[in-house]
Amino acid sequence: MKNDANVYAWLAQGFPEDRSATAIQTPQRGYSWNDIDELSARYAGLLGALNLPAGARVAVQVEKSPEALMLYLGTLRAGFVYLPLNNAYKAAEVEYFLADAEPSVVVCDGSSAGWMQELADRLGVANLYTLDADGTGTLAVAAASQPDTFETAAVAADDLAAILYTSGTTGRSKGAMLSHGNLVASTRTLHDFWQWRRDDVLLHMLPIFHVHGLFVAAHGALRAGARMIWLPGLDIDQALHHLPQCTVMMGVPTYYVRLLADPRFGRPQCAGMRLFVSGSAPLLMDTFNAFRERTGHTILERYGMSETSMLTSNPSDPALGPRLGGTVGMPLPGVSVRVMDGGDQPLPVGETGYVQVRGATVFSGYWRMPEKTREEFTADGWFRTGDMGRFGGEGVPDDYLTIVGRSKDLIISGGYNVYPKEIELAIDEMPGVAESAVIGVAHADFGEAVVAAVVPRAGAELNAEAMIFELKGRLAGFKVPKQIRIVDELPRNTMGKVQKNVLRQSWPAQGDAR
Repeated sequence: MKNDANVYAWLAQGFPEDRSATAIQTPQRGYSWNDIDELSARYAGLLGALNLPAGARVAVQVEKSPEALMLYLGTLRAGFVYLPLNNAYKAAEVEYFLADAEPSVVVCDGSSAGWMQELADRLGVANLYTLDADGTGTLAVAAASQPDTFETAAVAADDLAAILYTSGTTGRSKGAMLSHGNLVASTRTLHDFWQWRRDDVLLHMLPIFHVHGLFVAAHGALRAGARMIWLPGLDIDQALHHLPQCTVMMGVPTYYVRLLADPRFGRPQCAGMRLFVSGSAPLLMDTFNAFRERTGHTILERYGMSETSMLTSNPSDPALGPRLGGTVGMPLPGVSVRVMDGGDQPLPVGETGYVQVRGATVFSGYWRMPEKTREEFTADGWFRTGDMGRFGGEGVPDDYLTIVGRSKDLIISGGYNVYPKEIELAIDEMPGVAESAVIGVAHADFGEAVVAAVVPRAGAELNAEAMIFELKGRLAGFKVPKQIRIVDELPRNTMGKVQKNVLRQSWPAQGDAR
C-alpha cells in the first residue's frame, strides 16, 4: 500500500490476505478485515467531504465500540488529527478541550448530544455527529452514503496524527502532539519486542481513549493481523469465558486484582496464553507474585506516557532476560533513557533521579504551548518525564529501570491519570472551603485512591459526604475523592509549602481509602 508514513496504511500492511476472516469479535457480532477497511473508508470519505482545513482536529467522546476504532482509523486515513476524550468527562471539562483544540468535528454519544450541541454552538464547532455503543447514530447515517473505498492520504512522518490531553500540577491540561512517525515507531518496536504473531488473539477490555488501549493494544493486533476479542470494559465473567481462546491480554493492575479475587480464575483459563501485560499504574508485588503462583504466568510490566507511548519493557522473550516485578524493564530498541540529578547530570547505576528519554516515539511538543514545550525538554533534546527512577539496584540488572515515584504531583488511580491541582481548584471553589490538598494513597485494587484534606473557613461547617456528592456532578468519577477529611490546617514546611508527604503518612492505605 502506498503512503506508508500514514499510520493506517502502515497498519494495513499487516492485515491478513484473507480479508473475510474475523478481525474483531464482540459479544454481539464479528467484524472482518474487510469491514475495518470499508467502514474506515466511509468515515474518511465523510470527513473528506466536509472540506475541512489541513490539520483539522476531530474530537471524539464516545463509548467503546469497533465503530469508534474505525472512526479513529478513518480520521488518520483522511489525513486529519484525532482527539480522543475520556467518556467520563463532564461538560465543564470538555469545554476546555474544545476551546483549546478548536476541532472542526465533534463526535459524541447520543446521550450527550444536548449539552455537546450547546458547547459546539458556543465555541463555533461546525460539525457535530453522534455515535452510540451499538454503532448507530447520525455519524453512521451520514457515512452510509460514502464509498467503501478511500485512497489513504499521503502524509509525512512528522505530520500530526493525534492530540492526547494530559495535565500538570498547574491544573491546565496540555495537548501532547503525536505524529504518524511517533505512532508507527512505537508499534513497530512493540511488534518485535513482544513477539506479536498472526495467530495471536488479544483480549481487549481497555478503553480506547488513551495510549494503552488504542496505540498499544489495538495497534499491536492490527499490525500483526491478529484477532481481537472486544469487550466494552472489564467484565470478569466475560473475561473468564474468553481467556481460554486468547493468547494476549493487556490490562491495568485493577484487572489482575479482580481476576485474582475470583476463585474460578486459575491455570485452566490461562493454558493457551503467552503474554499478560500490565501498565498505566504501578503493579503491587503482592499482585505480581500471587498471579504467577495462581496461573504459572509472569506478568510483563512496561512503562510509557501519553507524550511518548512505550519507553521500557520487561522482556517477552526469556532469552533477553527475566521479567522482574517492581521494575519496568529495559529501554526498548530505539529509545534512550537516562537518570539525572537536579542539574541534568547523569547519576550512576543504583541512584535515584529524574528520568529523561529520547527517541522516535517521543512527541514533538504540547499543542499551542511552545514555552511549556521548551521547559519540558533539555538543551540537548531529552524529554523530562517528571518521573523519578533508578537503573539497577539490589538484585536488579543494571539495564532495568525501576520507577520509584513522580516528581510531578500525579496520581494514577485504576490506570487513569488524576492531577491534584484540578481537583483542589474544584474543592476550593465550594462554599465554606479555605483550602485543600489532594493526594493519592495506596489502594490494593486501584493502585492509588484519590483522597483530600480540606480546611474550612472560619465559622463554616463542612460535610464531607455532601462535598463528594457535589463533586460527582462536576468531575469524572475517577477524579472524585474516595474520602474527604476535614482538618484544622494543612502541614507545611518552613517555606510555607504544603507537605503532602506528611499527609500521605497519616492516611490509611489499601482498601481503607475506598
